[in-house]
Amino acid sequence: MSRRDLLSLTGMAAAGVASAGSAHAATAPEVPGRFLFSLNMSTIRGQELDAAEEIEVAGKAGYDAIEPWFRKISEYTEKGGSLKELKKRIDDHGLKVTSAIGFAPWIVNDPDKRAAGFEEAKRDMDTIAQLGGTRIAAPPAGVGKDEVVILDDAAVRYRQLLELGDEMGVTPQVEMWGGNPTIGTMEKALYVAVGAEHPGACFLGDVYHIYKGGSSFDSLLLLGPKALQNFHMNDYPADPPRETIKDAHRVFPGDGIAPITEILKHFKTVDAWPVLSLELFNADYWAMDALDCARTGLEKMKAAVAAAE
Repeated sequence: MSRRDLLSLTGMAAAGVASAGSAHAATAPEVPGRFLFSLNMSTIRGQELDAAEEIEVAGKAGYDAIEPWFRKISEYTEKGGSLKELKKRIDDHGLKVTSAIGFAPWIVNDPDKRAAGFEEAKRDMDTIAQLGGTRIAAPPAGVGKDEVVILDDAAVRYRQLLELGDEMGVTPQVEMWGGNPTIGTMEKALYVAVGAEHPGACFLGDVYHIYKGGSSFDSLLLLGPKALQNFHMNDYPADPPRETIKDAHRVFPGDGIAPITEILKHFKTVDAWPVLSLELFNADYWAMDALDCARTGLEKMKAAVAAAE
């Protein structure tokens, strides 16, 4: 299938994703008519805090929500901490857990590896449910270098993941990784979401990844409030160019060349109010005090939203 054919198909069918999910609480906007601000813990990963300390930073910085990484939660519990303790910290700060980041290989071709991936996803869903969360990221993790995953197969597997989510009370959001051979563009991510034929299907977007994958930000206008639940906020510089830019080059929203104002206006045009989650991997920011970094990122996101009014 050509890129043009794929875009045409997703363009016609995306309305199904945009309007689906009325029976799924996890696929409704957190606060219709208002953006919530979340801290993805990658942003302060380099400060080497534990999961409890990361929650404290988000709370003190003034965020509405957090997007934790399962690896960090596992490290915390393996050292004797409990999910109950983390949940209390989250609640004490008035935070929501609106998404979480894991790398379960749900999409791979090998049936044994995929079965193990679904078991990992089930554990992740249980963990996040105990923290009060209702969504997790579902990226194309685990696909081998020379492995080809047919998109129709990916759609079937995503549906199976969504059905597992129905049992667990947690919605997996199909996530694109810009340039990834399996789901490296918005078009492919939407194909998988539409092809899943499930009312809970939704898309986890990212400013950097949409740019890296070469998709148009105007494609966001094909979506709607049910498809756009969470969105990773960041920016990118003009140099290095798109072909060689890496995760580590991401910068605070407004500090690069991304059309942040246009993106936010697109959300409003389709009446989508995704949680805006700051996801960065910048070594310069990791050298900052964690609280200063988190506060700066929140200020930048709020300024971007104000500019889009």
